[in-house]
Amino acid sequence: MSFSSRSSLLALACATLITSVQAAPTLIARGSLPGDAADLSGLTGTLENGAPANLLGGLGSALAWAGGSTFLALPDRGPNAADWNAAVDNTTSWVPRFHTLSMALTPNPAGPLPYTLTPTLTATTLLWSRDELHYGPAVPAINTKRQHYFSGRSDNFGAGNSLDPLHARLDPEGLRVSRHGKSVYLSDEYGAYVYEFDCDSGKRKRAFAMPSSTFAAATLSATGAAEISGNTSGRVANKGMEGLAITPDGRFLIGFMQSPLLQDGGDGGRANRIVRIEIATGTVEQFAYDNFIPAMNKAYNSSEILAINSHEFLVLERDGKGLGDGTAAIVKQLWKVDLAGATDVSHLSGAAALLAVAPAKTLFLDLRAALNAAGLTDAQIPAKLEGLAFGEDVVIDGVSKHTLWVANDNDFLASVGGLDNPNQFFVFAFDDADLGGSVYTPQRFKQP
Repeated sequence: MSFSSRSSLLALACATLITSVQAAPTLIARGSLPGDAADLSGLTGTLENGAPANLLGGLGSALAWAGGSTFLALPDRGPNAADWNAAVDNTTSWVPRFHTLSMALTPNPAGPLPYTLTPTLTATTLLWSRDELHYGPAVPAINTKRQHYFSGRSDNFGAGNSLDPLHARLDPEGLRVSRHGKSVYLSDEYGAYVYEFDCDSGKRKRAFAMPSSTFAAATLSATGAAEISGNTSGRVANKGMEGLAITPDGRFLIGFMQSPLLQDGGDGGRANRIVRIEIATGTVEQFAYDNFIPAMNKAYNSSEILAINSHEFLVLERDGKGLGDGTAAIVKQLWKVDLAGATDVSHLSGAAALLAVAPAKTLFLDLRAALNAAGLTDAQIPAKLEGLAFGEDVVIDGVSKHTLWVANDNDFLASVGGLDNPNQFFVFAFDDADLGGSVYTPQRFKQP
């Protein structure tokens, strides 16, 4: 089954050939939010490791545009960098949530950048289920008979494989807003799950069924290392569905695994998978993606995927080096891939089979080089750039340009090695010409 009826000539390009395209997006604004502030969840008390339950912490695991100057930002499973219990990978009973931000761009003729960016936290929404969830020893204290909150604790699961939607553990990594603005779609690493939540209340509305024979880990554990060693197929622990896109027409979700599945080579391999979910029916298709970067002679894990139009996407590939790691950034790149005419790999397994039909990809933006050009050293570039979103167009020198927003995940660490590590946001401007012939289609939101 093909992604679309594109010509056979285009299908011939679905090989491992990788080319590059000259792109010239430029940084036009920067902004930040401190991670040591309180969020707007209303939670009180402390977590098992002593961190406040309402710690804002990191919120750049995903960034989603919601129209105008409104964006949603996503923390992952909470503060787990402090050692308190290795038996649960230092995870806590942190309740997963997303934040609503107002991102005010103001023209700044005096420079050094054309705009100033002022992020403001306006709301925090906790995630819960009406269905009773499977917990371990850490049931959220705020649970009621009708509201069962998800948890970041790695031992909050019951019997069954990793795709059971009643497991309470959730490690959110991808987030997008529905076309009507009433729902948010979220992907995670534990399942890997794809869920729909009510945007206002945080109630789970739907769980999309992922192919169990392909993505499920049969043997679960509270530690990632044990879960990897205990399985021969399925998603790699802590390397699940890291990225999520929504097509501009709001019809499809595009999920991206952070690393190849165990049967496809596992962490560090080349043969990754992209899933395409039709929202109306839940139908799932799968496509291959080659993580390999020839210039580095290495495969890199993928952190995010963003829809340019209905069939072309930007993929964020990166290392884990830079600010927050105490080292210097080397690889932070955005690659463009076209799934039109790509082969459905739902019934294929193994790196060789997937790489044989992986679409070509082209370099859209070297983020490291662009940030260097704007004055940031490699040590100042966040190690974990993870959130991508398009936003409203802006006018620079009388010319209308599109905007691309990038956010970082700081692992809830305010400082590493003496370096400040806040939540940072970078806004780039680009033209249609920068897309190398692709047609950018912005997401349009229906008025409620």
